Amino acid sequence: MFTYRRGGMGRRRFALSLTPSKKGPAGSNPVHPFKPPMVTKQNTGSVRRSAGPGKRAALPAEETPADVDAAGSNPEANPEADDEGAGASTYLVPGLERGLRILAEFSAREPVLGAPELSRRIGIPRTTTFRLLQTLEALGFIERANGDRQYRLSVAVLRLGFEYLSSLELTDFGTPLLERLRDATGLSTHLLIRDGRDVVFVAKAQTREPMFSSVKVHVGTRLPAHATVHGQVLMGDLTLGELRALYPEPRLERFTPSTPETVEALFERIREDAERGYAVSESSFERGISVVSAPVRNDTGRIAAVITTTIPRGHIDASLLDSGLIDKVRGAAEQLSLRLNYRPSAESRYMKALGL
Repeated sequence: MFTYRRGGMGRRRFALSLTPSKKGPAGSNPVHPFKPPMVTKQNTGSVRRSAGPGKRAALPAEETPADVDAAGSNPEANPEADDEGAGASTYLVPGLERGLRILAEFSAREPVLGAPELSRRIGIPRTTTFRLLQTLEALGFIERANGDRQYRLSVAVLRLGFEYLSSLELTDFGTPLLERLRDATGLSTHLLIRDGRDVVFVAKAQTREPMFSSVKVHVGTRLPAHATVHGQVLMGDLTLGELRALYPEPRLERFTPSTPETVEALFERIREDAERGYAVSESSFERGISVVSAPVRNDTGRIAAVITTTIPRGHIDASLLDSGLIDKVRGAAEQLSLRLNYRPSAESRYMKALGL
C-alpha cells in the first residue's frame, strides 16, 4: 500500500509500504487506513496540498506577497517556471533577457533614463527593475546620473562594443582598404553593416584634406536603413516579402522628401541600386551630405556590408566623378569581398570583362 509522510523542506512524499492493507468484504477493493489528501504539482516541482473548491491555496514561507507581481506570478523566485514558460527548445533566461532589454533602451536620443520609465517600457514591476538596475550598476554596465535618480550607460558597454568590433574579420580586412580608398580619393571612407532596421558604422578612415574634414561620423553611429543609401544597398538581397516583414507598417517614417514612403517604393529603389551595383546619394538623407556606396559580399554571396565615401557637399562635383570616384569605391568593395572569400559566378566575371 502507499503511505503518506512528510519529507524535508515542507514537501510531502509517497512511499511504498510492505504492510498488508486491511481487506473489505470478499471481492471488494482493499480498504486503506486513510485516504491521502489531493495534491497538485506546481511549476517549481514541489507538491502542495490542494485547498479544495472555492479556497485559495496558501503561499509557502519562501513566497511573500512583496515578491509576487501584480499578475500573481513570481518568475524570479521560480526559475523553473521561467524555463517552462520560455519553452524547452529556446532555454531563454528571463532575468538576463530583461537586463539586456534595459541596456537596449538607452540610445543617443535618450542617453539618460529612470527606473519608472524603464519599468513601463519593458512591462515589469518597479521592484524588479530596481534590482536589475542595481545588478547592471554593480557590473559596470550603467551608472547613476542626474542626482542618483536616473541612469546612463557606462564604460563596460563600450568595452564590449570594441571587443566585438575587434573580433570582426570584416573590420580587420576592411580597415586597410578604407585607408587606401581615403588616400586615393581624399575623402573620408566608412564601412557599415545592417542591424535590423538600422545601419551601423563599424570602421572608418578620416580624411586628411581640410576641405573635406567638416563631417565626422563616429564608429557605432546608427542611422535608419530605409532612409539612407547605405541601408538601401545593404538590403539589396531582400525579397519584397522579407522587406514587408521588416517594415510591416503601411507608411515609412520620412526624414526628407527623398525618403521612400512605402515598402513598395523602397523595394523599387533597392532593386535599382542592386542592378546598378552601387548607389549615389546627394542630400537624400542629410542636407549638404553626399555619398557613394557599394556592396560587400561574403563567402555565401550575400551582402555583408557596404563601403562608402562621404562628400560634405550637397552635390558631387563633376571633377570627382571624372576622377573615377565610383570605380574606386566599387573596386574597394570588390577587394574586401574577395578577402571574405566571395567568388563571383562565371557569368558575373564575363559581364564585368565586357564592361557591363
